[in-house]
Amino acid sequence: MENIPKLRFPEFKDTDAWEQRRLGEVKDVRDGTHDSPKYIETGFPLITSKNLTSEGLDFSDISYISEDDYNKINERSKVEIGDIIFGMIGTIGNPVLVDKDRFAIKNVALLKNNGSIRNQFLIQILQSSIFEKYIRKENAGGTQKFLGLSQIRNFCLLVPSLPEQERIGAFFQTLDATIASHQRKFLN
Repeated sequence: MENIPKLRFPEFKDTDAWEQRRLGEVKDVRDGTHDSPKYIETGFPLITSKNLTSEGLDFSDISYISEDDYNKINERSKVEIGDIIFGMIGTIGNPVLVDKDRFAIKNVALLKNNGSIRNQFLIQILQSSIFEKYIRKENAGGTQKFLGLSQIRNFCLLVPSLPEQERIGAFFQTLDATIASHQRKFLN
């Protein structure tokens, strides 16, 4: 892994090399429940890997749980705006930068919005071919594929300074918004 990227924003051309780190060293990595709470007609949404798409969270085919189950799950894996979630059992991947809350997660990895990496930067790495290749190499299981927390925590990545992370994250957020805008115009 090269630690000095070939392409950089001009203001970072003569700055330090990126550091190689394990995800678990720089992020609080958790997962949702593995229990099967009782589903009810209405209540709090329970997000599983089927609800994670390349466009974000999909609430069209959602199961609901009670407030008691929601609170129990959220004691250890409360999802907040700015966190990243992705599937770790069945359909692995489809990382999403969370822009809404008040739901619980099941069999989904949770990367809290803290630590020395900005999630706006990290989401770009997790949506890249680098992470997809890591997932394909590391997933286990026969008919039901899974990626364990230790494997997620051991994912190695290169980390730039915070100002460079913020610049890269903002650039891609703007680019993603522009692409989405053009896609909406094309579809209408």
